[in-house]
Amino acid sequence: MTDKLSHFDFSGRATMVDVSAKAATRREAIAAAFVELSEAVLAALPDNPKGNPLEVARFAGIQAAKRTSELIPMCHPLSLSFIDVETAIVPGGIQIRATAATTAGTGVEMEALTAASIAALTIYDMTKALDKSIRIREIVLLEKHGGKSGDYIRNFSK
Repeated sequence: MTDKLSHFDFSGRATMVDVSAKAATRREAIAAAFVELSEAVLAALPDNPKGNPLEVARFAGIQAAKRTSELIPMCHPLSLSFIDVETAIVPGGIQIRATAATTAGTGVEMEALTAASIAALTIYDMTKALDKSIRIREIVLLEKHGGKSGDYIRNFSK
C-alpha cells in the first residue's frame, strides 16, 4: 500500500493523475460481482418477458466499461483493447466476472469494476418485478496485471 492517495495534490485538491510520462504497456484487470437471487427468481430467468437478463447484463457491462471515464470524474478515457463480461448461474444467484484490457499509461481496474457493477444492476433491473429483496454484493477487483505497481491477485483469506 502507498502512503498517500494519488488523486489529490499537495493542497488536498482532487486532481486527475498525470500519466503522460508513464510508458504505454499492456494492462489487464478482472473484477467480479454477485447478485443474490431467490430460487423463484432463478427459476424464472428463462421466461423473462424482457429478454434474457444474463445476456442483456453482459452487453450492458461491456457498454459501461467503454464509458467509465464519463461516470467517474478522475478516470482517464481509455481505448479498450478487450472487454468481456461473463455471467453464471450459481447456488444463490448470479456470479459476474468482467475482464478489461488495454495498452496505455494507466490501468483498467475501474473499467472492469464498472462492467461488473453495471452488469449486476442490469440483472436487478430485469428481475426486480419478481422480487424487491435482490442484493448486489461483493463487487471486487480479483486481479490486475501490468503497470508500475505490478500484478495484484486478491487474497480471499482477508
